[in-house]
Amino acid sequence: MARIIAVANQKGGVGKTTTSVNLAASMAELGRRVLLVDMDPQGNATMGSGVNKQEVEWSCYDVLLDDCDPFLAVVSLDSIKHHVLPSNMDLAGAEVHLLDVAYRESRLKKALSGLLADYDYVFIDCPPSMNMLTINALVAADSVLVPMQCEYFALEGLSSLMDTLKQVQESVNKKLALEGLLRTMFDGRSRLTQDVSEQLMTHFSDRVFDTVVPRNVRLAEAPSFGLPAILYDKSSRGAQAYMSLARELDEKYDQDKRW
Repeated sequence: MARIIAVANQKGGVGKTTTSVNLAASMAELGRRVLLVDMDPQGNATMGSGVNKQEVEWSCYDVLLDDCDPFLAVVSLDSIKHHVLPSNMDLAGAEVHLLDVAYRESRLKKALSGLLADYDYVFIDCPPSMNMLTINALVAADSVLVPMQCEYFALEGLSSLMDTLKQVQESVNKKLALEGLLRTMFDGRSRLTQDVSEQLMTHFSDRVFDTVVPRNVRLAEAPSFGLPAILYDKSSRGAQAYMSLARELDEKYDQDKRW
């Protein structure tokens, strides 16, 4: 059965989509069966995986509204090894349409249930806000991976996110766990970066991934070519960092007897 991991942070610009795409691609490079679910109406994870969001026949929007079989919406390309449940701006209207729908916070969980046997990992790219789309992702997920920059305001946002996770745990998904904190856009030369990183290690200890993702031009360039970094330039520091993260995560569950 697949492990479902939501990649979430209420603060934008922290490398959330970059992490979703590149972790999915790197895990697929390890030979794992991977589905990337794009729950952000911007559709950046879709485009970053080489899928044209304007040309998809079905998307997450249709899946959430139960207008199509989830199997029909999943896209696979020859250029990438992971599969994609795509998104586009249609998804922005999903919240309005779900207002009067019973169990609206569980629509994604229901949709994914029939797909899980085909995958080892499902990564969900969440929008940078706590709305019904993000709640759907958190209800469906086993755990949450939080990308964050090592800066002061990121710490403030992290506190808010932890409160939200607690509320979701207490109300609709008791099994939801914190998968870990991923330090992104990391600049070890910065004193502030070092200080914030030390605070994270002090307060979250083993919940902070050993892997850090550096600022890297290749990571920024890759989406414009519709490719994850591992397929765009596998020798780049960014690609190597996400491959390291994939191994770190995969080894954890390979050793976890609960799964």
